[in-house]
Amino acid sequence: MREASRPPLVDADPAHHLARLVVVNADEQPDAVSFRRPDGSGGWADVTAAQFRREVEDVAAGLVAAGVAVGDRVGLMSRTRYEWTLVDFAIWTAGAVTVPVYETSSREQVAWVLQDSGARVVVAETAAHAGLVSRARAEGDGSPTWTVDDGGLDALRALGADVDRAELDRRRASLRGSSPATLIYTSGTTGRPRGCVLTHEGFLLLAENAVALMPGVLRGQDASTLLFLPLAHVLGRFVQVLAVAARTPMGHTPDPKQLADDLVSFRPTYVLSVPRVFEKIYNGAEAKADAAGRGDLFRRAAGVAERWSRAEQSGGAGLLLKAQHALFDRLVYRRIRAATGGRLEYAVSGGAPLGERLGHFFRGVGITVLEGYGLTESTAPTTVCTPDALRIGTVGRPLPGTSVRVADDGEIQLRGAHVTAGYWHDDAATAAATVDGWFRTGDLGHLDDDGYLRITGRSKEILVTAAGKNVAPAVLEDRLRAHPLVGQCMVVGDGRPFVGALVTLDPDMLPIWLSNHGLPAVGPAEASALPEVVAEVQRAVDAANEAVSRAESVRRFVVLPTDLTEETGHLTPSLKLKRQAVLRDHADRVEEIYAAAPPR
Repeated sequence: MREASRPPLVDADPAHHLARLVVVNADEQPDAVSFRRPDGSGGWADVTAAQFRREVEDVAAGLVAAGVAVGDRVGLMSRTRYEWTLVDFAIWTAGAVTVPVYETSSREQVAWVLQDSGARVVVAETAAHAGLVSRARAEGDGSPTWTVDDGGLDALRALGADVDRAELDRRRASLRGSSPATLIYTSGTTGRPRGCVLTHEGFLLLAENAVALMPGVLRGQDASTLLFLPLAHVLGRFVQVLAVAARTPMGHTPDPKQLADDLVSFRPTYVLSVPRVFEKIYNGAEAKADAAGRGDLFRRAAGVAERWSRAEQSGGAGLLLKAQHALFDRLVYRRIRAATGGRLEYAVSGGAPLGERLGHFFRGVGITVLEGYGLTESTAPTTVCTPDALRIGTVGRPLPGTSVRVADDGEIQLRGAHVTAGYWHDDAATAAATVDGWFRTGDLGHLDDDGYLRITGRSKEILVTAAGKNVAPAVLEDRLRAHPLVGQCMVVGDGRPFVGALVTLDPDMLPIWLSNHGLPAVGPAEASALPEVVAEVQRAVDAANEAVSRAESVRRFVVLPTDLTEETGHLTPSLKLKRQAVLRDHADRVEEIYAAAPPR
């Protein structure tokens, strides 16, 4: 058993809490820009620390007037936007607990989260969200719902106009670091979601120590961040707290379709993302280069970027490689940086492995991707790579104040004040998730001699073939998804004679790929049967198989006519596969893989 720990750079004060951040920032730097919100004309309007405090307290007073008591749960259903952050801090200022609800949730999911958490009231973004909440609540439940787009926050402000602001001071004083800050419900990849209790101390421990560990990233000159991942997810939520703790101006992008334009206009210096976004940036750049007849140039530039980064990590690039890198910087790399606003230096990646190829590519382009690792139950990150301790291919070392160990069976286990206080109303699940004071993640990994963690798989996802071979799907799936034509994929083979795969086509990249290859424009259903498309997927499978042994390699696959998405019920909001749902809905295609004679 191997263990790695780091002492905190900033000790947690048991009296500190998240609502305090708003007050301290406004008192110490009232005119500093805390947020930038869309101004309606393609630009961004500044929100100062003093203004943010006023808005937070006005909404918090409305919640108090509505009868929200200290410790009550308040549902929040919205896309990622300024109002999400405003309401979140208002809930804390009222002494209550935020219960995020994904805005893509079904009625059944909304009903479960609100019922299980006992949410007293709900703030929803749109009339459609409010209607869904109404239908999800039990008949006769008269709990109020305020709708942001229908003037709900103005109604709360008016409701709280007569509330003595001293009451808010008393509410804040009632909070401790150990107080619950939020119940975040797990994605439900393996069953009904469980409410994860996360404390004020857990968020502050990680945020304040991350700021102390990486001041150049988080507090550098003109530092800013644009948040576009769901704030209902713990990773987006942590970065929200991190930006407020670091006093870094933050913007929000509610619609992924706006992201490209928002990056150019907002011009962040660092962002939070997931590997799929980086894959799409790379694949999109390659496809555009192919369409413009510059595909070979792009691929040569990508190869140089990767080699340059690997050389820099192992001692430094030689003169020839430096010259090639400088040439391609003028021809290719600066175009990619310009597409992200031109100021982006760092990107924090989490949620799934990025892969060394993309990590080195983006570093070679001039955007350093800092991979990290964590779970909902660990308030997001426990380990992270830092600019001065970057080891691409790993998820870094423990953050200050946290500990990681790898058990004899390879399971990663975590410990620290950031780890969940338990599952809401589920003592049995809480007890099962811990051993000797360590949280059992269910993920598999390896700690090297320097304390860097490498993720190798997830114990619940390990397949065991009929021949008894253990197969970790993540390696194959990550490599397959890196291909421009591939949307999603799921490796199968548990109890089967060989490993197979279900593959989908990327609906955004498919039209470009078909055009670049002189094929007619057709949809994914028709394209899945085209010999040229199947042959290209075969090449992607062959490339992925190079990373594993023959016994672990994909021997046969099928291309599905539709993508696996959150809307179809096959992905969680954080884009993880719901494997049981995929197996259930595509059982016939799995049988198709194994119906014919075994492959040679």
